[in-house]
Amino acid sequence: MAPKIPIRMYLAEDEMPQSWYNLKAVMKEKPDPILHPGTLQPVTHADMEPVFCKETVKQELDDTNPLVPIPDGIREFYRAYRPSPLVRAYFLEKELGTPAEIYYKFEGTNTSGSHKLNSAGAQAYYAQEEGLTSLATETGAGQWGTAMAMACAFYGLKLTVYMVKVSSEQKPYRKALMEAYGAGVIPSPSNTTESGRKILEGDPNTGGSLGCAISEAIETAVKTEKCRYVLGSVLNHVLLHQTVIGLEAKLMMDKYGIKPDIVIGCAGGGSNLGGLIAPFMGDKIAGKLNSRFIAVEPASCPSFTRGRYAYDFGDTAKTTPLMRMQTLGNGFIPSSNHAGGLRYHGMSSILSKLYHDGLIEARAEVQTDVFDAALRFMKTEGILPAPESSHAIKAAIDEAIECKRTGEKKVILFGLSGTGYFDMTAYMAYNNKTMSDYIPTDADLQKGFASIPDIPQNG
Repeated sequence: MAPKIPIRMYLAEDEMPQSWYNLKAVMKEKPDPILHPGTLQPVTHADMEPVFCKETVKQELDDTNPLVPIPDGIREFYRAYRPSPLVRAYFLEKELGTPAEIYYKFEGTNTSGSHKLNSAGAQAYYAQEEGLTSLATETGAGQWGTAMAMACAFYGLKLTVYMVKVSSEQKPYRKALMEAYGAGVIPSPSNTTESGRKILEGDPNTGGSLGCAISEAIETAVKTEKCRYVLGSVLNHVLLHQTVIGLEAKLMMDKYGIKPDIVIGCAGGGSNLGGLIAPFMGDKIAGKLNSRFIAVEPASCPSFTRGRYAYDFGDTAKTTPLMRMQTLGNGFIPSSNHAGGLRYHGMSSILSKLYHDGLIEARAEVQTDVFDAALRFMKTEGILPAPESSHAIKAAIDEAIECKRTGEKKVILFGLSGTGYFDMTAYMAYNNKTMSDYIPTDADLQKGFASIPDIPQNG
């Protein structure tokens, strides 16, 4: 008999995952290859190494090894804040009056406040091992930039962060924290790069987007000696690093004899969702688990639910390789709402393929409903959630209420990817009733779709 389930579950140090889980390697049908934008041929290591660290390129293109060992230098970094707890939401269950069991994997226990540190530490470690001296990146809501600033300070690297302009205005304390760690933070688009200047010429008043910031960060990386670009979501190697979340959750659930019926994650570029579901999805693919997987995105940036499955650029300046993914078009500029890090035009190619093949469900939520769920969670569980994570909370509550209606006792697992303590302007807008909902029209989306390159699609 499994032991009684405590409110918070942890792992001992010797129970920690020794390897990351490469979901792509166990997929029966792989995502379409990443293409070189000039030749439209699958990219090679040589194509990507001028931009990314060599080891992350190797991981990016690996679709054969299910387990990738975590180096000792990264495991040492993880020990500062991992394992993160798996929490039984007893108080939320009681408030909802549901027969469902609700669990959340809480990634907000480190100073960056989110799961992003799992890949930031790995990428900074690889950069140091390669002999690089600086890195360049972008950030939306600020979690990735903060995590990368922390990791670079730990491994002795300089960092330049291009922060989406509207986010830098909404979250000045995030910017201050990055600077406290020694990072240089530049609101994007800026006049410091050719791509930034071009974007500003077209729209001087733009609030920016992750696509814009990515363009500036890549340009800076390739023009700076001993510098590389690092990305916090979307790419395969980022999802790989984040699987420490799902691996820990699975080990903890196995320890107490728990199997999830529903696994839920918020979805922007896919790092949190992919990291949480990876080992559970692997079991589903192998016929060992019959769970549902739900991706929850903002209605203002609906890459899954209203996007197209097509080859597209990952940035606005069209400098990245082409990835086949659910996309709103590289030219899509999301509204300046409080969806934070979920304001990205595309989605992980791995998750997009799983969605295309019917293995992942998706739903879009408006922000006032998301904040309703956030406060309901906060008042019962005592944690102020990030706006991004609150999308998953909304779906978890909806599923628990459905269990109450049907009388079914399902096990629900969701990812609490971070805390909302730097998001108080959003909570103030909600409390003051000045928060509004925005859903793009078909005409709005068509502007973004028009930027998708005309490349023949397979399947």
